[in-house]
Amino acid sequence: MDPRHDLERLPEEEESLLIRGARAGDRQAFARLVERYWDGLFRWLYQVSRDRHTAEDVAQEAFLKAFKGLHTFREGTNFRAWLFRIAHNTFANQRRTSRPRQPYPDELPSRDEGPLDQALSREALQLVARAVGRLPADFRAAFLLRAEEGLSFRDVGKALGITEETARWRVFKARQKLMTVLAPQRDREKP
Repeated sequence: MDPRHDLERLPEEEESLLIRGARAGDRQAFARLVERYWDGLFRWLYQVSRDRHTAEDVAQEAFLKAFKGLHTFREGTNFRAWLFRIAHNTFANQRRTSRPRQPYPDELPSRDEGPLDQALSREALQLVARAVGRLPADFRAAFLLRAEEGLSFRDVGKALGITEETARWRVFKARQKLMTVLAPQRDREKP
């Protein structure tokens, strides 16, 4: 698993304390949770929605719903997966009532780039982004939660309201579709 994902998840004890504090009305505790999980949630929503404003709106609404619904969160379960589930439902509800989507942008917000990321060509990144953007929404959502956010298949399933097996299948099918789209490019780059 990518070590960057470990940085986004709070240690369980700290997360539990913050959740308990937020439940007791400590807004600073909830602000700390928002601070920790905002970037990952926004990035995922941006890649799923393909629109910065939609991602911001849905992320804000998801955090408001999470704050109001903290009493429904079961301690000992994955807060991050619970939060992504709220965001998924909020996005799905908004999508049902919103206007047609914007085209997929050429550049995506990303984490700090490491040496490998810098070595990849802009053209290759655009090709991958377009390929991911063409995936069916259900496959794209599952794939991005797994590949970008590092959630387990179990947590992907929880976030999307599907079984762990269905999450595995969607990610597998998304990878298959991506490989089909990217294979001609990969073949051209072979020496």
